[in-house]
Amino acid sequence: MDRLIRAFRATPLPGLVWRARQGWLGLARPFRLGVRILVTDEAGRVLLVRHSYRPGWHFPGGGVKRWETLADAAIRETAEEAGVRIRRLDRLVGVYANFAIGYCDHVALFTASDWQAEPAESLEVSEAQFFESDRIPSDVSPPTRRRLDEVFGGAAVALHW
Repeated sequence: MDRLIRAFRATPLPGLVWRARQGWLGLARPFRLGVRILVTDEAGRVLLVRHSYRPGWHFPGGGVKRWETLADAAIRETAEEAGVRIRRLDRLVGVYANFAIGYCDHVALFTASDWQAEPAESLEVSEAQFFESDRIPSDVSPPTRRRLDEVFGGAAVALHW
């Protein structure tokens, strides 16, 4: 199974599927709600994931399903994407508008420091890793960089993701 997952990730198929899904969702769900989770470990390092279908490092997260709370979605997405089971969310940092990709999207950002590792295989995520807050990879996504600057660097909170 591991070889099959690695082979799938190495093809252009994940990116094509993601773009097709984004187009469909833009038509089927013109208003969307998502979550991201800023997970820290006992040393204060930040958990970031690299997706198989788009470049850069991001906070784990994803879409909120029908009849799911924001908190439940945050916990589910972190387990699915990063193999981290959140025991308790610390706080809601904010809700941000994301209109950059052609539809009405809002993203809620939570923090969590009480968690345990649970190994998980994901077709969606090619890598999950903890980083020192002052040693974040240069190819971190711009929204992730802005949120890190807000939480750790004292930057003014933006309204847009």
